[in-house]
Amino acid sequence: MEKRYRVNEIFYSLQGEGRWTGTPMVFLRFSGCNLGCPFCDTDFSAFEPMDAETIAARISEKATSGCKRVCITGGEPLLQLDSALIDILHGAGFTLHVETNGTLPRPENLDWVTMSPKGSVHPGMDPDEIKIVYQAGISEEEVDAWRRYGDKKYYCIQPCDTGDSVLNTENIRSATEFVLSHPAWRLSLQTHKITGIK
Repeated sequence: MEKRYRVNEIFYSLQGEGRWTGTPMVFLRFSGCNLGCPFCDTDFSAFEPMDAETIAARISEKATSGCKRVCITGGEPLLQLDSALIDILHGAGFTLHVETNGTLPRPENLDWVTMSPKGSVHPGMDPDEIKIVYQAGISEEEVDAWRRYGDKKYYCIQPCDTGDSVLNTENIRSATEFVLSHPAWRLSLQTHKITGIK
């Protein structure tokens, strides 16, 4: 029987975070996660079962402007993403970006991996970009420790959106100060929230 993936949604928008901020992408959001982060702002519990061919067709439908980048996210996409789906999407001409918490092994043949670590990182994970969700009060040593995953070009600090305007203001201030004193890092704001797009 052909594998069915639990797909939460597929939509076309701009990447709102990290190195590729502002870049048009089709987003493939999988349902389910192996963590329960209290600040998670995504309801990924609902899903529609889809096979790989259906996913590729839906992505192609959303990419009407000729967009060839797909951001695979969740939840935690590496709970489901496999070589079969990667090969079909590559065969359709798409460049594949993945956003992961880093707890699971990295599949082969991905074009870009953004890791937002929130615990123990799988030893086989080799991200292209590291993005820390930053809350005021986190120690400099804790954040800077993530640089041990290699000499990457892109290290991003993203102020945590707690849903509380006072805490958010403090997180932005604290994250800005951290980046100013640690120039190897870049400040990443959630521009999709600022612009009011999905």
